[in-house]
Amino acid sequence: MLTAMYSAISGLNANGVSLSVIGDNIANMNTIGFKGSRIAFADILSQSLTGISGNNQVGRGVMVSDISPLFTQGSFETTANVLDLAVDGDGFFIVNDNGANYYTRAGQFSVDKDGYLVNPEGLRLQGYQYSAAGLPTSVIGDINIAAVNSPPNATANAVMTVNLDSRESTTGPFDINNPQTTSNFSASMTIYDTLGNPHLVTTYYTKTGANTWDYNIVTETDTAGTLGVIASGTLQFDDTGALTAPAGGTYSATFDFSPWGAGNAQAVTFDISGMTQYGAESATIFLSQDGYTAGSLSNLAISEDGVITGIFTNGQTRAMSQIALARFSSPTGLTKMGRNLYGESNESGTVIVGQPSTSGNGRILSNTLELSNVDLAEEFVKMISSQRGFQANSRVITTSDELMLELVNLKR
Repeated sequence: MLTAMYSAISGLNANGVSLSVIGDNIANMNTIGFKGSRIAFADILSQSLTGISGNNQVGRGVMVSDISPLFTQGSFETTANVLDLAVDGDGFFIVNDNGANYYTRAGQFSVDKDGYLVNPEGLRLQGYQYSAAGLPTSVIGDINIAAVNSPPNATANAVMTVNLDSRESTTGPFDINNPQTTSNFSASMTIYDTLGNPHLVTTYYTKTGANTWDYNIVTETDTAGTLGVIASGTLQFDDTGALTAPAGGTYSATFDFSPWGAGNAQAVTFDISGMTQYGAESATIFLSQDGYTAGSLSNLAISEDGVITGIFTNGQTRAMSQIALARFSSPTGLTKMGRNLYGESNESGTVIVGQPSTSGNGRILSNTLELSNVDLAEEFVKMISSQRGFQANSRVITTSDELMLELVNLKR
């Protein structure tokens, strides 16, 4: 009877622990990236009774042999925040707290006052660093986006496609002080100096003969707005309207932008190979150039392989970092640290750090959060089972107590 009572006590304790595990799972059903746990029971070493029929073993109760997390994939929730991240696979985000690395599946990140990507507790997300030119390195560290900008790029090449009306009358010579009446057509475009300052450049076209045109490139020569002819030349067309000169369909101009603090000999090559002389209204068909001004970060984009790309106000994009993921041979052996964090342990094996979408790490999903993998219906079923187990063991104690009372009452 005493054995039965103590066995029932172990059952009460074990089912109580089971209810604690279930309660923890249910409490965290809305915790981002939470992984539910399950409990495993084992019987306690039994005692042997020797009788006529041989040895008979009677159990001594139950004990909790293991409580382990279930690292099954949680469902995904779409959000409006590009820094809400989820791992579709086995990897963990790496976050750093004053030199100590921890691992998490919760991907709620934001930018702190110093420009670092951090989780809600302020731990910094780790990733592969990129150079200022947007090239990857093998160095892993804190991801910072505060000091990143897009430097200016001076214009070196431009494309100008224009149709000049073959029906125009000859005009000239070109006079910079009276450009509208001494030219037949003009096309303007903005180019950039070495400091990113924009400069409006206008090319005036003056018909000088049959299938022959002069061009004059005009822009400001000082900060006071004084205009000057930077380059000039002659264009030749054949009787089909195709450009025959200059050779190669290009011409160059050298600009002095030193009054604005920039270079004083910036050469720009103009590609005019698409220029035509047809019997149609003169018109600018296409303009482009490869320069741009300086830009500040306006937005971020994060790809499935974890590359964080900056989108800048000057229209440029540049890779800034790549999120690193950690993987373990036995993730169930990780140590729970609280705050959705796990720590490496002997049972988990050595951490394996790699890039997303490689070696089973899984892909990164931006604008997405991984929800808890707790199945509420399953937890309720387990709760009922543990409750009944607790009640049944309490009845064993009650019955043992009644039997002991009967035994005491035998002498009366």
